[in-house]
Order: sequence, then C-alpha cells, then structure tokens
Amino acid sequence: MDQRMRSASDNLLSAVVPLLKLLCLTVIGLILAHPRTQIIPRATFKLLSKLVFALFLPCLIFVHLGQSVTLDDVLLWWFVPVNVLISTAIGCALGYIVALICRPPPQFFRFTVIMTGFGNTGNLPIAIVGSVCHSSDNPFGPGCHRTGIAYVSFAQWVAVILVYTFVYHMMEPPMEYYEIVSEDNEIVEEPINNISMPLLHEAEWPGIVDKGTRHSKKPFIARVFMSISGSSNTFPDIDFSEEGGADVGPSSPKSLRCLAEPKVIRRIRVVAEETPIRHILQPPTIASLLALIVGMVPVLKDFVFGYDAPLSFITDSLDILAGAVVPSVMLILGGMLAEGPNDSALGIRTTIGITIARLVVLPMIGIVVVALADKWHLLIEGDQMYRFVLLLQYTTPSAILLGAIASLRNYAVKEASALLFWQHICAVVSLSLYIAIYFKLLSYV
Repeated sequence: MDQRMRSASDNLLSAVVPLLKLLCLTVIGLILAHPRTQIIPRATFKLLSKLVFALFLPCLIFVHLGQSVTLDDVLLWWFVPVNVLISTAIGCALGYIVALICRPPPQFFRFTVIMTGFGNTGNLPIAIVGSVCHSSDNPFGPGCHRTGIAYVSFAQWVAVILVYTFVYHMMEPPMEYYEIVSEDNEIVEEPINNISMPLLHEAEWPGIVDKGTRHSKKPFIARVFMSISGSSNTFPDIDFSEEGGADVGPSSPKSLRCLAEPKVIRRIRVVAEETPIRHILQPPTIASLLALIVGMVPVLKDFVFGYDAPLSFITDSLDILAGAVVPSVMLILGGMLAEGPNDSALGIRTTIGITIARLVVLPMIGIVVVALADKWHLLIEGDQMYRFVLLLQYTTPSAILLGAIASLRNYAVKEASALLFWQHICAVVSLSLYIAIYFKLLSYV
C-alpha cells in the first residue's frame, strides 16, 4: 500500500515538475514584457519569434526527425497525422455543441467552432516534451526527447494544411461585420474591427498576416456564391472578368473555358485559386520534408547523421541552435500573456464553454480514442512516448496561430486574443492534471 502511494506521488511529481519549469520560463517572459516594467520591448519579442520560426524550430525538426525517421517508421507512424484530423473533427463537433448551448453572438458562431476544434500541435507540445524529457528519470527512457520531437514534428504538416484551407475559410468575416461606404459612385468595403495585437500575431507564425490575398479581409466565399443561393444583399458580386487579365477576348482559351464551365464549378475554382495553400512551404514545413527525405534514404542519413558522418559537424551545430526552441517559445508566450486579455464581445458564458470543452472534455474523449486505437492494434507496440504525443494532441489549448489567422481575415481579433489568454492561464491546471493522468495510464500499458 505504501509503495503504491509512493508510486502515485512520483507520477504526480513527474507530471507537475516539467510544467513548473515551463511556467517559470513563461513568468520570466511575462515580467520582461510587462507594460509596467518593459525591460525588453515588444519589438524584441517579435524578432525572437522570427528567429524561432525561421531558424531554431527548423533546426530542431530537422535534427530530431531526420535522426529518428526511416521508411519503415513513416509507415508505422501513420496514426500520428490521422490523430490530428480525428482530434480536430471531434473538437469542431464539441465547438458546434458549445455554440448551440452558449449561444454566442451570431457573428461568432463559426469562431466558436474553430477555437474549440484547433489545438496547439506544434510549439507547445514540443516545449512539453522537451521539459518532460529534460530530467534523466523521465518515464519514457533515454531516447525520450528525440523520438518525442520526431512524433510532434511529423504531425505538423497536417495542421499547416488545415490552417491554410479549412481554418482560413471558416474564419472569413461574416457579411454583417462589414459596412458599405459609397464614395464617388465607387463601392468600398471597410472593416469595422481593426484591432491588432502584435505579439499574438507573431507568436507562432511570423509574417502570416502578410500572406493574405486581395480578398483576405473580405467575406469572399459568401459573395462568390451569393447569386447561386439567390439571396439579396447590397454587397457587390465578384467580378469574374478580372481573373482573365488581358487575355479575355472572345476567342481566348480562358474565355472559352469560362463559357464551357458551369457557374458552380467556376466559382469553386475561383475560391480554390484564392486559397493561400501555396504558403504552406514555410521554414518548419521545409525542414520536415528535408528530414523525411534524408531519414528515409539510408545513404543520405549516414552522410548527415551519426558520430562518423562527414556532415556531423553541421548537424551538431544545428542541434545547438535547436536547444533554444523551448526557452524562446515560453518567453514569447509570457510576452504575449503580459499584454493581458482584450475586451471581448464573445461573452463570459461562451468563453467558459470553449475553455471547458477544449481543456476538460476533449482530453477525456482523447483518452477513449487512443485506448480504442491501442485495442485495435493501430499504435506502435510498447512505445509510450508515441501514445503520450497522441494524447497531448487532445490536451493543449487553442492554437495561438488562430490569433494570427483572425488578424489575417480581420475577424474576431479581440475575441481571439482574450480567449487565448484565458485558455493558457487555465491550461496550467488542466495540463498538470491530465499529464499526471496520462503518466498513470501509460505506466499500466
């Protein structure tokens, strides 16, 4: 009995201590960036986030994923990206239920669904894995850090594709969010909400706000399909003649294609062309692709990785840079939280509903999903870190990247910053609780 109690207390301690380490780093960032102290200006945190995004994080992904992955591993790890899709689908379903129960303002219905469905699958799980594996007595063995980072990195490309397709369009500003201003017989659309929060925008994906198209801040899809639905609205329809440019003569190939194309298909094509999927090739994604290519080709892997590899001095240098990811990410998070929550029109009831669904209910469902996957032999046999990363995908707060998307689309920027603030405050407790539960469950697997 005494040994069982000691084991339970050890599991709790092993779960709480890594988060306390991360919390200390976050508090330091909060103190450095707090408006009353301003020891380090906001611009410095923005530059630090760019370093993380363009240098530190790609180095971390390349070194750890490249060393760990093989062609056989890619076939074995298939459930990691699939689990991202499952967790997102379940989260969006929960968000829909929250929206029905809590009844947020109509313009924030889709926002409620997205903020509940999409968790942080990148920087925060990497920081948690790094902190858990930092001590020598971690419950996952000596290869804990390398394999954990590899699993997290392997799932990132799915999240990036979802952000630039599904999330991008779901976060489109509703029609009622805009007002029509008529000047000199020209109709101009002006956004009502123009609140910005720089650190929030730069925290995970610097420069994403500059990746928009000419329709990013407009209700694009609604206007494209408005004539099909037959709804009457004062907003002008999209001028499809613009897409042809100079080549729009009656005998041009583009005009012939448009004449032969059904109206619905043509409008779907226009929406697809305006989707900024081309921006998925960012430094972390490129590092993941390079790591997979090098890791799956034994000749290249032996040339780049290993003590006797000709390019080992380069990978060692990259590994040194990779060590800056965890402290930098947590300092940036602290700087973001130092700005405090903005005023939000979302409502307290909806904010609490999203937070409970994301941080309390979804992890419970995640335990069931991972347990069923394990029972059906879909997971790697005996690999506890693999299961831990899968469970983490259900446990993290909403992705900070959603704040940048909100700014990119000029939709619910204040509400995103306030919700992310309160979720990350509450996540200190929920993450500690669930990581302790995961350690307990994984000790019996």
